[in-house]
Amino acid sequence: MTAQIIATLLPVFLIAGCGTLYGRFRTPDIRGLNTLNMELFVPLLVFAVLADRQAPLADYARLALAAAAVVLGSGLLLWPVAKWLKLDAKTFLPPMMFNNSGNMGLPLLVLAFGEQALPAAVVLFIVEMLLHFSVGLYMLSPHTPLWRMLRMPIVLASLAGLGVNLGGVPLPGWGLEAMHMLGGVAIPLMLFALGVRMLEIDFGDWRTGLLGALLCPLSGLVLAAPLIVWLELSGLQAAALWVFAALPPAVLNYLVAEQYRQEPHRVASLVLIGNLGSLLIMPLVLILVFTHVQPPG
Repeated sequence: MTAQIIATLLPVFLIAGCGTLYGRFRTPDIRGLNTLNMELFVPLLVFAVLADRQAPLADYARLALAAAAVVLGSGLLLWPVAKWLKLDAKTFLPPMMFNNSGNMGLPLLVLAFGEQALPAAVVLFIVEMLLHFSVGLYMLSPHTPLWRMLRMPIVLASLAGLGVNLGGVPLPGWGLEAMHMLGGVAIPLMLFALGVRMLEIDFGDWRTGLLGALLCPLSGLVLAAPLIVWLELSGLQAAALWVFAALPPAVLNYLVAEQYRQEPHRVASLVLIGNLGSLLIMPLVLILVFTHVQPPG
């Protein structure tokens, strides 16, 4: 089991470490790389995985429902905590709700359970992203128009991929292969960008960051346990939900907070210290998954 956990986590942190090391001596345009990734490589990956008729997406409906419940439930669960500690809910709750299902979740699930986990990982990623750009933006700015979400490349790729898959539309193998190859750039680039962002950790607000590093995965895991039983998830889908529930805050929370001027420095502490804390949290979660859940393969 120890070897399996090391084999899962080591590539994740090695690639992120390369980003940190490169960013230490250079100043790469991470915002430009992230824009390219989110507008081209990730949409191609999402479309290719969803459009592939070998992935029975109807089988992932309960997993998608569970993921949505984890995201939204975390906000409801931690809202009284934010009030009690006199933290601004607009600052504290989004990082607790919207986790790092892209930069960390996609590669972690694939490394842990193989390529067969990619459809489940993409479904979880899409649910989190759609909620982030709808509920998340509404939390920060209730007047945000819906069309801003609908014009996003990831949303368009998701709708197109679902339509192709559920409609049984045949696609040429060479086309899917090209999209898979380009989409394959997305996962390592996410990890590399995450590593560069780790250089921005501000320990000036370390108490809030440490609180978030504990409460983000804890709230997710508390919600995942009854959802797995209630929705009768098992095998790979149960394992994927456990990992998803324990993921740290998404780096995107910082970019959104910066855009809306919602205490971006405090959000940066929540996000980056939370991701640093995953060095301790994720091995424990993987021990739980490999011991008590038996994903196929």
